[in-house]
Amino acid sequence: MARYNYYLPAEDPVHALVEAAGLWGVEPGYFDIWGKRHETTPGIALAILDALGVQAGSDGDLARAIRERERAQWNELAPPTLVISEAAQPAEIPLRIPEQLRHAQVALELRWESGRFEQYHYRLADLPDAGAHTHGGERFFRKHLLLAEPLPLGYHEVRLRVDPDRSVVTRLIICPDRAWIPPSLARGGRRAGLSVSLYGVRSARTWGCGDFTALERLIEWLADRVDGSFIALNPLCAIHNRQPYNTSPYLPNNALYRNFIYLDLERIDDFGACGAAQRLLERPQIRDEIARLNAAELVDYDRVAALKRRFLRLLFRHFYARELPFGSSRAAAFLRYIDSEGELLDRYAVHCAIDEWMHRRDPGVWIWQNWPEEFRDPESKSVGQFAESHRRSVLFHKYVQWQIDLQLEAAQNLARRRGLEIGLFHDLPLAIDRCGAQFWAHRDFYVSGCRVGAPPDGFSPKGQDWAFPPPNRDHHFRDGYRFFASGIRKSARHGGALRIDHVMRFFRLYWIPDGMDSTQGAYVKDYFEDLLRILALESVRRKVLLVGEDLGTVEPSVRRILRLFGILSYRVFYFEKNDAGDFRAPGDYPVEALVSCTTHDLPTLAGFWTGRDIEARREAGLLPDEETYARLHAERAADKQKMLDALHAQGLLPGGFPRRADDLPGLTGDLHNAIAGFLVSAPCLLMTLNQEDLTKETEQQNLPGTVHQYPNWRRKMRFTVEDLHTSPAALDYAAMFRSWLELSGRRNSP
Repeated sequence: MARYNYYLPAEDPVHALVEAAGLWGVEPGYFDIWGKRHETTPGIALAILDALGVQAGSDGDLARAIRERERAQWNELAPPTLVISEAAQPAEIPLRIPEQLRHAQVALELRWESGRFEQYHYRLADLPDAGAHTHGGERFFRKHLLLAEPLPLGYHEVRLRVDPDRSVVTRLIICPDRAWIPPSLARGGRRAGLSVSLYGVRSARTWGCGDFTALERLIEWLADRVDGSFIALNPLCAIHNRQPYNTSPYLPNNALYRNFIYLDLERIDDFGACGAAQRLLERPQIRDEIARLNAAELVDYDRVAALKRRFLRLLFRHFYARELPFGSSRAAAFLRYIDSEGELLDRYAVHCAIDEWMHRRDPGVWIWQNWPEEFRDPESKSVGQFAESHRRSVLFHKYVQWQIDLQLEAAQNLARRRGLEIGLFHDLPLAIDRCGAQFWAHRDFYVSGCRVGAPPDGFSPKGQDWAFPPPNRDHHFRDGYRFFASGIRKSARHGGALRIDHVMRFFRLYWIPDGMDSTQGAYVKDYFEDLLRILALESVRRKVLLVGEDLGTVEPSVRRILRLFGILSYRVFYFEKNDAGDFRAPGDYPVEALVSCTTHDLPTLAGFWTGRDIEARREAGLLPDEETYARLHAERAADKQKMLDALHAQGLLPGGFPRRADDLPGLTGDLHNAIAGFLVSAPCLLMTLNQEDLTKETEQQNLPGTVHQYPNWRRKMRFTVEDLHTSPAALDYAAMFRSWLELSGRRNSP
């Protein structure tokens, strides 16, 4: 706390702090899950403002910062970014004109996203006044300039010039009012699918983890045996692939690019023509390594990544020598891919190349914060020189991403050909690794000096510190939301739906200043309307359905706004209870939602019924005492009874089935069948069943609060994709799922 022992400004310090907090989005307080109000203390507010670059270290600093922010805004002829509804057209551009230029002419150059270019001239005196303001002794007038015609959806540019010294470029983003919904759902249809963790998809021909070919076999199984509409995937983002700290798909090294461990190397065009790769594959020790990795119960990220990276280098070497110099059709396609990705791919590839080079020189260097100072800035001369002198290494990482893009595209194309209406359902994580490539390359879009987390609640009495940097909303705004839109676009690429982890991020996030713990934070607001409109734009353009993960304490107004924008809610069976604590009937679920039995952070159905998750938390040392352990089991027993009562009330269990949960030590077939029937009968547009719940597995993918204490993000499926087509047990599970889809009208092909 000593670091934030600031003086408050002498001139009405309380008012200045309140005003500054409001200008920079720091909320004055929040209500916790128990309804108790927590005020943002001056020390917390000042620490967050400090992280945002607001000077408040001595008398008058805060007041000066407020005046400087206002002065900068009034000295701008127009805002740098305008996000406008398609329905609110022609677009109206607000101008701020100093009094001495009130009668000047304004030249307007309008460049459409398509490249169309137009010019207009206006007399400022002819534009309607919208009020006046005096700041710093200078008088300004507000004017509204109405464009001559409506613009199509998209990202356009307006350049305004009043005199040679006063001009501005405004990025004008025209957006729909709602996200895209598949026509069948808009007509009242309902659909269902399966949620899987791709790394855990097993096949006889994989190299230790699930890959895109195994995903294709799963798509074919879903089409043939279940007639489902989508496969929901874990985030496929690039991670460091280092156990146990760098395996979470929700803490990516870079969320804009994807993890190479999902590549099926033998499908890459270069594999068949690369003699070195063929000879390496024939070595007994390599064959043995692949067999060991495939047979292992858990994914071994380090070994899988090392193995695949070794082969990928050989394939790239072949491509670099045999195709790239001769301008083959594949070489041309590769260069087009690089050109389309631009600086985003370039910075990612440069980071990867430097990271590998640094680690080879010093095996103790794992993160960019430990690099020499001159390499920590992506725009430094040293980084530029490295990229030039290590061009081939940089190009290798671009080649890898190109191959990933090709195989993922093929999987989505297969899904569509096989009749899956949505196909691949991707997942956009909230966090990025502050020690990773994305933060290194795009630091201006994040705020250093704070971490994102969650305030204390029933699950985490001391709050949660997620240890990643929050977004810099003002930098995104001044950037014209280019980086934000790119992130949405890349996450949704080659898919028909996108789940947005912690959708509350667009409204506010809980910031914890450095030097403080997770009980000492505050919520900071974002420009939610701009962000939601751009989400809707990208959704409509790419025909991607949006689902917002709105679990936890979510204000009713937030869910209303999401519904207005056509973003589906995310409802989990375990949490859907009424005020009396009883499970809601299926008919009480909202229509514009996705319903699921669980999530990767929660127990599977079988694990819930046996209390396996409680035991896992005890084994990991997460429970403080035996009293807590006993209380959790007592609460679980009560929940199981309420769940059983809800299933009986819906008539989903056969006559004579036990009515006391204590008489059911495990998840029986009838109980399993009834829960699936409960979920599919809800009116929600989408329903998903986790693959662990389809096959009655007890272990969840992630145990929150653990790192090395639990094998997070490593568990493989019970069945291989080959077994799914032949195993009697697997066929029974598929038949059960399909029958419920038929009865509820959720089949992909009704």
